[in-house]
Amino acid sequence: MMLPSAESETIEHLSPVAARMMLAALPEHIRSAFERRAQKIDYPVEAVLEMAIAGFLDGESLSFMDCKPRY
Repeated sequence: MMLPSAESETIEHLSPVAARMMLAALPEHIRSAFERRAQKIDYPVEAVLEMAIAGFLDGESLSFMDCKPRY
């Protein structure tokens, strides 16, 4: 069984570093909402941000891995 490399993980999921950079660019009330949601569902904030983006692009997806935008 081959384990995914760090590079393939970054390609298929939003990295914690990229998520923090994106969150830093958002208004405080939006950033706080993402952080509260992540804490509430016990997920990393990068996963919550990824789910929000993927859900915007494809309402049936849960993450970038199954996001198939139709645009």
